[in-house]
Amino acid sequence: MSTRNPVLVTGGSGFIGSQLVAALLREGQEVRATVRSRSREASLREAVRRGGADDAGLEVVTAELMADEGWKDAMAGVEDVYHMASPIPFAQQPDDPDELIIPAREGALRVLRAARDAGARRVVLTSSYAAVGYTPKPGGEFTEADWTDPDTPGLPPYQKSKVVAERAAWDLMAAEGGDTELVTVNPTATFGPALSTAVASTMQLIKAMLDGTMPVAPRARFGVVDVRDVADLHMRAMATPQAAGKRYLAVSDGPTTSYVEVAAILRRRLGDLAALAPTTEADGPDLPRPIIHNDRARDELRWRPRPAETAIVEGAESLRDLGLLAAKG
Repeated sequence: MSTRNPVLVTGGSGFIGSQLVAALLREGQEVRATVRSRSREASLREAVRRGGADDAGLEVVTAELMADEGWKDAMAGVEDVYHMASPIPFAQQPDDPDELIIPAREGALRVLRAARDAGARRVVLTSSYAAVGYTPKPGGEFTEADWTDPDTPGLPPYQKSKVVAERAAWDLMAAEGGDTELVTVNPTATFGPALSTAVASTMQLIKAMLDGTMPVAPRARFGVVDVRDVADLHMRAMATPQAAGKRYLAVSDGPTTSYVEVAAILRRRLGDLAALAPTTEADGPDLPRPIIHNDRARDELRWRPRPAETAIVEGAESLRDLGLLAAKG
C-alpha cells in the first residue's frame, strides 16, 4: 500500500464499501471507515469478517455527508481517502430533482474540502457510469472521455445527480484542490457477493428475479462489473502514480447485457433457485446496446475483471447464503 497511516473509506458499510474495507484489511492496511450512524458498526464488522478479513485493524467513526461535524476528525492523519459514501435518496424519481442533485453534489464537495484541508495525498471517488454514457452518441461507444450531458432530455434525476456531483468534484479540485489529487472510478451495474444483509439497489433486482416479484424484466441495456473488482480497481487507482487526475470505467470484458439475459443466466446456472426468474422483457422500442471500453483500467492499472456471469451468479448465491431470498412454497 501507499501509506502506513490509516486510510479512510467513507460509506464503509455499503455494498462496494464493505468489500473495499475487507480487501484493505486483508492486505494488512489499517482502515478508518465512516458510517452515518453508530448503529451500523456491528454490521460492518460482521461484513468484513464475512469477507475474510480481521476487523482488529478497523476503526469506525460517524460522519454525515450533509453536515460538517466529524469530517476533520475522520481525516486526521490520513493520506489516502476512498470516498464511496453517497446520500441515500428517499425516492429515485423525486418530484423535485434537486432532492437528489444537491445532496450528491454538496456531499462530495464537503468530503473533498475536508481531505484537502487535512493534506490528503489522493482521493479516489466512486462516481458512476451514469456520469459517462447516458447521452446518446453515434456508434454507442463510450470511454472515460465521454460525459453525460445533464440536460439530456428525459435524463432521470439519479443519473443527473451523478454527473453533476462528479463535474463539481473535478471543478473544485482544479480550482482549489491544492496538492490533493483526485481519481474517479465509474462502475457500471455492480453485482457480485453481498457481505451484509442490507441489499444494494442493483442486487435488489437479482433478488426480485429469484423471489418471483419481477414477472417481466425491465427493458434496459447495460454493462456489468463484479463488486470485488470495483474494490480492486479503487485500490489500484490509489496506488498507481499516473492515475492522478483520471477517470476509470469499471466494466467486465465482453458485450453489455440486459435484465432478461441476466435472468436467463440465473435459470441456466442456478436451476430451481431461479425457477421464477422472468423469461420475457417489457414491451417497448428496441434499445441500443452500448459498447463500454475498459482499456484504460486494463492497460494503465493492469486490472483484470471477472466475467459478468460470475458477478451475476455469485451475487445470487450470496443472497441465498445470507438467507435473503423469499421462501418458496
